[in-house]
Amino acid sequence: MRGLLAVEAAGAASVPASVLHGAVDWWRDVNESPLWQDRIFHALAVLYGIVSAVALVQLIRIECRVPEYGWTTQKVFHFLNFLVNGVRSVVFVLRRNVQLVEPEIIQHVLLDMPGLAFFTTYALLVLFWAEIYYQARAMSTDGLRPTFYWINGVVYAIQIILWLVLWWKPVRVMVILPKMFFAGIPCFINSFLHQSLFMSL
Repeated sequence: MRGLLAVEAAGAASVPASVLHGAVDWWRDVNESPLWQDRIFHALAVLYGIVSAVALVQLIRIECRVPEYGWTTQKVFHFLNFLVNGVRSVVFVLRRNVQLVEPEIIQHVLLDMPGLAFFTTYALLVLFWAEIYYQARAMSTDGLRPTFYWINGVVYAIQIILWLVLWWKPVRVMVILPKMFFAGIPCFINSFLHQSLFMSL
């Protein structure tokens, strides 16, 4: 009886393993296929292009409705969204050409700049929300814009330093470090935002 149960358990365990192995093989086939990669890159380019076009249309609509206010936070947000998503769309279309650019540091700059602009875009969105919140509470908004500029300056300075170190000493760790930096920025902003909101309530 125990032998029969052991055989059934081994058979049951091998089914998920074979399914998992098939999924890994499928992913490896897709990952190593230039045709699939090109299709995915072009699909992403189309999606980023659509978001960019929507942001441009929204910017034009706002400008036509209220041209007398100049460049408001909302207009700058839509402009940066148009710019970031448009550049990302072009980068996905030209991905293979970007990977051939020499020196390699220029590849990293071209691929990382949209991420920096994306950070600025959504830091601007946080600034917009903070201005609305402070104005609703009849609090002074004088310190918000300098803080926005200061945070952006620090993030850009750190990224430029990482690029310079990567250019000076192109080791694998220095390639990964800027990616980790970009991954950590949203976590920092989220925790900073939650801390600021809870302290002000």
